[in-house]
Amino acid sequence: MVVGAGLAGWRLVEALRRDGYRGAVTVIGDERHQPYDRPPLSKQVLAGVVALDDTTLVHPGSPHDVTWRLGVAATGLDVERREVQLAGGERVAATHIAIATGTRARRLATTAGERVHALRTIDDVTSLNADLARVVPGATVAIIGGGFIGAEVATSLTKRGYRAIVLEVAARPLLTVLGAEVSSWLEGLAMAAGVELRSSQQIKDVVVEGDALRLRIDGAEDVVASVVIAGVGAIPNVDWLVDSGLRLDNGVVVDGALQAAPGIAAIGDVARFAWSGPVGSSVARMEHWQVANDHAATLARAWLTGEHDAGVLVPYFWSDQYGKKIQMLGHPDPTDDVTRVHGDLETGRWLALYHRGGVVTGIVALSSPRALMLAKALLERPTSVVEAIERAPWAS
Repeated sequence: MVVGAGLAGWRLVEALRRDGYRGAVTVIGDERHQPYDRPPLSKQVLAGVVALDDTTLVHPGSPHDVTWRLGVAATGLDVERREVQLAGGERVAATHIAIATGTRARRLATTAGERVHALRTIDDVTSLNADLARVVPGATVAIIGGGFIGAEVATSLTKRGYRAIVLEVAARPLLTVLGAEVSSWLEGLAMAAGVELRSSQQIKDVVVEGDALRLRIDGAEDVVASVVIAGVGAIPNVDWLVDSGLRLDNGVVVDGALQAAPGIAAIGDVARFAWSGPVGSSVARMEHWQVANDHAATLARAWLTGEHDAGVLVPYFWSDQYGKKIQMLGHPDPTDDVTRVHGDLETGRWLALYHRGGVVTGIVALSSPRALMLAKALLERPTSVVEAIERAPWAS
């Protein structure tokens, strides 16, 4: 049984069938939609260049011998019996249960309530587009949060002719993710793309004023907008597991084989897993598309063969914003040292290495996808920054 009808859960179903499992599979999802890809929602879908139907992950060649339980939330888990309780009280049992419930958008508590949109699901995009359709071209849209989602939303709406204002609470967007130096290199991208970016903005409240919304900001002038969107992070969907006895700590804690208990695993965004990086092991939860795919393949193999070796996991994520592509390999700490080794700020194309104690911990690139992928091998084993610069694989 797979609880969670998102990317990780569906990739697990595909991997199980591909690797020869012919038993019963049930997929439970609280959304009414079959699995779909979320990254395009804030990019191509919101920009109007991709239809919602085109985000589906279920295709004619996909496994179809699946029992779907969609539009019904899991509300509890009996670990001993391996039973999932559904909204309404029904219980569903299985020999193996994969928790793939992912995350939900963090919501701001404001006077405006539901008038402040989030962007995480198909229904979120549908609601936002309906709100945008009622306002005039060129209307002001305020985006609270200048992280990846906020920047992608601002980029998409600017392409559609809206005036986007991004309000970021930190001194710079992505400061806590990419670190002080790298975030400073990206500081001018918004302005160059025609997006107004205001940093150090602490939102006190959002209130409704007729058809408009007023954002009250601590120590700064109010912003009046026709539509408001909040991209302020995500919360792991573990509320339904509070009484299960599983270890919960910013997600479901699992071992190196992704197991939370005998016969019960967690994968994707909701899993807090043991990860072996270039400078040692740690426990982390990673909201990365690639990690969800890798977890699914690893768990399918473990359940079918008993093999628990996941190989070398090199986390990867990307973001298309302000006309540029930001990509990162690895899972560096934002306080790690940074050395730019390729390209320059003036051209808007570069690659840099994160390193700690002289060992490469991550690679970040701006609009340099080929250079980034050529450098991936630097994270497949511990590599000193000196060796990395000498080898310079990005220049091949």
